Amino acid sequence: MPVDYYETLGVDRGANEEEIRRAFRRKAMEFHPDRNKTPGAEDRFKEINEAYQVLSDQEKRTRYDRFGHAGVNGGGERGFDGFDPFNGFGDIFDTFFGGGGRTASQPRSGEDISQRVNLTFEEAVFGCDKDIEINRVEPCHHCSGAGNEPGTSVSTCRTCNGSGQVRRAQRSVFGQFAVTTPCSSCNGSGRSIETPCSNCRARGYERRRRTRTVTIPAGVDNGMQVRITGEGDAGANGGPPGNLYVQVRVREHPLFVRDESDLLYRASLNMAEAALGTTKQIPTLEGDDVDLEIPPGTQAGSEFRVRARGVPRIRRDGRPTDRRGDIRVLVDVDIPSKLNKYQRKLVEDLAYSLANNGKRPPAPPRKKRASNRKPAENEATEPEEATPDPSPEPQEPQPDDKQRGLFDRIKDTLTSGGE
Repeated sequence: MPVDYYETLGVDRGANEEEIRRAFRRKAMEFHPDRNKTPGAEDRFKEINEAYQVLSDQEKRTRYDRFGHAGVNGGGERGFDGFDPFNGFGDIFDTFFGGGGRTASQPRSGEDISQRVNLTFEEAVFGCDKDIEINRVEPCHHCSGAGNEPGTSVSTCRTCNGSGQVRRAQRSVFGQFAVTTPCSSCNGSGRSIETPCSNCRARGYERRRRTRTVTIPAGVDNGMQVRITGEGDAGANGGPPGNLYVQVRVREHPLFVRDESDLLYRASLNMAEAALGTTKQIPTLEGDDVDLEIPPGTQAGSEFRVRARGVPRIRRDGRPTDRRGDIRVLVDVDIPSKLNKYQRKLVEDLAYSLANNGKRPPAPPRKKRASNRKPAENEATEPEEATPDPSPEPQEPQPDDKQRGLFDRIKDTLTSGGE
């Protein structure tokens, strides 16, 4: 059963000439036997050529729309014997099959190159200048890129007449192909050099190592790249050079972890400092310490901020701004794994006070003093009278005062190592 030509090209019946032309180009490139080796691609390619031959001709398309396949295959039509599918479309197929591209004498941009640079954490945050070594293609220093030995003449290539390309026609079962290849006589340059340069052997270019100072902007992060325009390989025939891309690798910091424009820092508190509050000194990348007030009752996992001491913020275009992120202080509360006798007694008293609405723990019983003198045999012994304690009974403190006294003593012994 004949296939509908519109379905073959994938266009609507009302498609204009340009839409049909674009559809044919796309389908032909997809199913060309030189590019598509799958079974059935050759038959599919023939169908595409047949459909385009009809739909691109206004008279044939009109007959096809009125009478179908009978309108274009009957009435003395020869069909598609000897049809050249590339007639008028060599420009797009040359791109894939060796021709139609730019000639060797046209300007071409140089290739981009990349280099890696290692930075310290501070260099990435504040920016720096780094000397890096690059290996790139440059015009030959001996012949200035001409390719011939200085003082000798250069003539036009007689084989390609200066175009740098040779066009050859090849026939196949699908028609005639025009294949364009670089001229073998001049290697695509279009010039005939009688005396090649002794340094570059007529290539006109050489590879050299250079040291360049690269400015790393403030705020770059690990994995970013910095583009240096015009520091890549040299272009050909007056074309612009390529670019240099510097890949950034940032070393880790012993104290800070970066989170975009913020710095994360973990501050360790003992349980008394967390309960009573304290002042902690927070380090900064500038080298000075900042006092941070920790309020009483701070819990583990709490977060505080030291404003504008983080990483410079970067705009969408990659440039740093005057604004900086913060240092985010994450609190860890250390619970001691070992306590000496004095510390254990304080913690036990604290536990009793917390469990009994702030009451003072009961005092331990006093031990009675034993007398060293033995009484005589006939000496009567009288019961000892209780001697009043000369020191006045201390006033019972309020619950808040008692708790704070215990915490203060615990804090002192924890911070002083239990002395």
